[in-house]
Amino acid sequence: MVLDAQIEVTDPRFYGLVIHNAHVEHLWSGARWAEGPVYVPSSRQLIFSDIPNDRTLRFDERTGRVDTFEEPAFNANGHCLDLQGRIITAEHRGRSITRIDHDGVRRVLVERYENKRLNSPNDVVVKSDGSIWFTDPTYGIDSDYEGVAAKSEIGASYVYRLDVDGTLAVVVSDMVRPNGLAFSPDETTLYIADTGSSHIGADCPPDIRAYEVSDDGQALRGESSVFATCTAGVFDGFRVDEQGNIWTSAGDGVHCFADDGMLLGKIRIPEVVANVEFGGLKRNRLYICATTGLYSTYLNTRAAR
Repeated sequence: MVLDAQIEVTDPRFYGLVIHNAHVEHLWSGARWAEGPVYVPSSRQLIFSDIPNDRTLRFDERTGRVDTFEEPAFNANGHCLDLQGRIITAEHRGRSITRIDHDGVRRVLVERYENKRLNSPNDVVVKSDGSIWFTDPTYGIDSDYEGVAAKSEIGASYVYRLDVDGTLAVVVSDMVRPNGLAFSPDETTLYIADTGSSHIGADCPPDIRAYEVSDDGQALRGESSVFATCTAGVFDGFRVDEQGNIWTSAGDGVHCFADDGMLLGKIRIPEVVANVEFGGLKRNRLYICATTGLYSTYLNTRAAR
């Protein structure tokens, strides 16, 4: 099988996930740090962030054009959709989790924990029960580049669960800088990347860690296990496909891991990748946010949901 030159196979199982005549496409360039993609099926658009430029952008699949979705955008980072198809946003400058309702109004869902301001919510995912799980490292308050420099009021970087009734609870407190996160297809495992090497170097390995979800789905139990360690930069944002494979950002492109933790292959990208998202009518198009640009390729798998 002849594959695109940017596809690297390290396990034969990867051949079943890539398409031999599908190429990696460079769709757009012009960001300072492209991040936080979410696909909106109803409009066939990809919404993604350009954090330092304080704008949210929109790629239209039908026209191939990129334009501004929101500017200024509270230095928005991660996005996802809730169960009603509304956009949930992790905001650096807003230091909050917000929602864009169907009427276009931005509503703050949470901005404090125990009466202290959140750091700078980074990435976010919605569980099938409607709860919102998000990471809260300090990247948006470390300097003015991706937010507004400030001292952390909480004094730590946690992972939170926001229930539909507004209750906020810490679910992970043992990470240095929790970043990307995603559930396994059956939601029995929560995967979280720790990018704390940005602050303490080699003392924080660039891992994705796996946490077992409790039977009631409200908490995590036991100690985490190391799912994978990055060999090129750090793992930032990632997504899980319907088979349970993890497609994660890395310094040299996108790495794909099977649910057993084995590296299956890579999609080489000439820029540092920050995050990915499944889109397209069949949810089999992988969008790749990489430093200044937006890339994509079609795969022989789909988003988990």
